[in-house]
Amino acid sequence: MTRGAHERETIGQALRHIVTLALEEDLDLAGDITSRAIFGPGDTGAARVVTRETCVISGMAAADEVCLQVDPDLTWLPLVEDGQRVPAAAEVARLEGRFVSILAAERTLLNFLSRLSGVATLTAGFVEAVVGTPARVAATRKTSPGLRLLEKQAVVDGGGELHRIGLYDAVLIKDNHVTAAGGVGAAVAAVRKALGDEVEIEVEVETAAEFEEALAAGAGRVLLDNMTPEAVRGCVELAAGRGVVIEASGGISLGNLRAYAEAGADVISVGALTRSAPGIDFSLEVEK
Repeated sequence: MTRGAHERETIGQALRHIVTLALEEDLDLAGDITSRAIFGPGDTGAARVVTRETCVISGMAAADEVCLQVDPDLTWLPLVEDGQRVPAAAEVARLEGRFVSILAAERTLLNFLSRLSGVATLTAGFVEAVVGTPARVAATRKTSPGLRLLEKQAVVDGGGELHRIGLYDAVLIKDNHVTAAGGVGAAVAAVRKALGDEVEIEVEVETAAEFEEALAAGAGRVLLDNMTPEAVRGCVELAAGRGVVIEASGGISLGNLRAYAEAGADVISVGALTRSAPGIDFSLEVEK
């Protein structure tokens, strides 16, 4: 299995598991007791899913999985794609099937669309703010527990980059590593001894002195944590011609993002993309 195929399978497994947990929260063992009291299994119809806000769509696969798990005969008909910007009042999907199934799926699928489209929409705003510069906007590990793969995909839908998924897929030596190891050089040497010379090593630094130490140690990527745009510019100039990827992070908002991009950061990682994104308001409207 190729890496891309493996990642798709991993995401698919995570999606199925997350949707199962979300439905259990809402339906438990009894299911939707209100809808079952009103409608019989032969009562069928359709519904439309509408966004009440302009947004970038994400979460269509999750909504589809919700419908599949609630009732395999429930049909989810997407009218837009993930990553697509839509205006307020846009119809983004339709459902067809039993009323009891449509109403059982309603809140869970809307919750996924709300959360993930919120992440994608906020990300798109950050990406638009650096247009015209070489800088790329990336997510961090500051994600909702259990939703990381879906929220990371929402960042991609908004035009951003994944960065690393977790602790397992990339080396990032952070401040606590440096402190416990006795310095940047010692931490880098320990990683090289354990993982070999071919692995790319990123080091988080907070000062120009630490930045120089990371360069001397042979780090291929350096994260400048909570530095000012002016300090970032100085590091960029110091690293000119060395092929080092420079990432800026910490305290970055839409208000100062452009300054970091113009300072020369290659990547700007923003925890707010997944930590602080407001949900998008969607509604499901049944048609008799």
